[in-house]
Amino acid sequence: MARLLRSLLFSPRTPLHFQPTPPSSLQLTPSTLALIPWSCALSSSHPSCSPRDLTSSSSPRASHATRPILPRRRAALRRKQERRTRKPELDVSICIEEELPDDPQIKSIAETLRKDVPDAMKVAFESLNDPKYQTRDKSIKNVNKFLKIQLSLLLCDDAFIRKLNKEWRDEDSATDVLSWSQHIPGLGIPILLLGDIVISVETAARQAEERGHTLLDEIRILMVHGLLHLLGFDHEISCEAEKEMEIEEERVLSSLGWRGKGLIQSAYDSLQDEDNFSDLSQEIKKATTVKDNKPKLSHILFDIDDNDGQMLLKSADTFKEVISREAKIIIITEKSRAAITRAVEIVNLEEYISVSLSPGIFLHGAVVYGMQGREIYRENLDRDICQEAFFYSLEHEIPLVAFSIDQCLSLFEHSFLESLHNRHYEPKAKILPSILDLPEDSSIQKLAFLRTAGNSSTLQTHLSEITKGRARIVESHPDVLEVIPLNASKSNGVKILLDHLGINTDEFEIAENWKWLGDRTALR
Repeated sequence: MARLLRSLLFSPRTPLHFQPTPPSSLQLTPSTLALIPWSCALSSSHPSCSPRDLTSSSSPRASHATRPILPRRRAALRRKQERRTRKPELDVSICIEEELPDDPQIKSIAETLRKDVPDAMKVAFESLNDPKYQTRDKSIKNVNKFLKIQLSLLLCDDAFIRKLNKEWRDEDSATDVLSWSQHIPGLGIPILLLGDIVISVETAARQAEERGHTLLDEIRILMVHGLLHLLGFDHEISCEAEKEMEIEEERVLSSLGWRGKGLIQSAYDSLQDEDNFSDLSQEIKKATTVKDNKPKLSHILFDIDDNDGQMLLKSADTFKEVISREAKIIIITEKSRAAITRAVEIVNLEEYISVSLSPGIFLHGAVVYGMQGREIYRENLDRDICQEAFFYSLEHEIPLVAFSIDQCLSLFEHSFLESLHNRHYEPKAKILPSILDLPEDSSIQKLAFLRTAGNSSTLQTHLSEITKGRARIVESHPDVLEVIPLNASKSNGVKILLDHLGINTDEFEIAENWKWLGDRTALR
């Protein structure tokens, strides 16, 4: 594959619309790829057509209308006539990424694609002016005006496509297919630079096994999906667009006699047949009847709080399964981000999700992180509330922990601190020499008191007095009483984050138990 160009048109799980310039380190050059170039004509050869001979031999003094055409004019007329009947040449490059094993099967598939890709292009070109496809980007209309059409396809492994996915879509996971368009409308050159398609052979092999067909069948399906994106189809913009692209996928595959359903239909079938998602699928069906009952997920709100702090451990397998579906995970928790990062490492989920680079809602919504884990919202407690709480902690010897972003602060050692660290994964508390050492910049988002049967009533009364409508008291656990900023809440954090991500909250439903969000307009 000779280039990665202007716009990333395909988001297999989640949509992005931007036009980045690719870094030179990701250029796919012949030095790193095994190239199998291929060129073919778009159609079988046509009978040659020559201009009508207007020469008259009946009179040496022919009129101007019947005067012989000069050789230069005759050649120009011939070239114009040929352009009207000639089909563009297809220039297709099939590439194998160098890290793929030297597998005869992969080489055989690459060789087969030399013919398959041009065949799929010919069939797909037939629908470019079909009036039933209203949602397709029509910047590519008449391909016959071009002398040549260029397309590149790369076969790679999961590691390679994961790097591309991370670089271009901020998705740190492997996927099945990516495609980039090179077409610049209005450029006026005789070559249509259609674009590039990248397919992970490893992901394709897993999907082929799940769907009961061969690796070649699956790669053909992925290639057709990527090709249609390059031609302006985009299933993520609306329900109608999804249906149109699904129809065109099935048409191309059936026209060529290739096995398997299109990628859109296959993804839907896989989710519907998954036993581990049976209960979730039923909930999704209720919320997506307007989408012909196609249960698909784009975002999942994963609330991992529970009384014993073991929710992530209990749900590790489910968490992996959700991520494997490539839905976007939004973590919601009363804990700090440092606690969730530690918990993810403990249950070996770090290869699936990077908490520090993902959106999330932490400390009861007092801190919200957006794209690439950047802080977009923080609500702090008043410093005088924190000081008064610590004075009360010292006077009555009640353990108190202050949460300041990703660290915990306290005034004396206690088993309560160890419980927060061992059961709830919070960082080990830092013991402050005195109350004067509290952060001066008011960067405390939560206070957590140890509540016992002996101090519960008096502690509640005192906290109500010192907060005086400036903060809220929450009881998340039987043995903990917490103070958080007045405007902090998980629901408010969700609204702030979805607005930051550009997601319309009217297009989501929240399941009672799973806390998931199902996007009705960008189903996958």
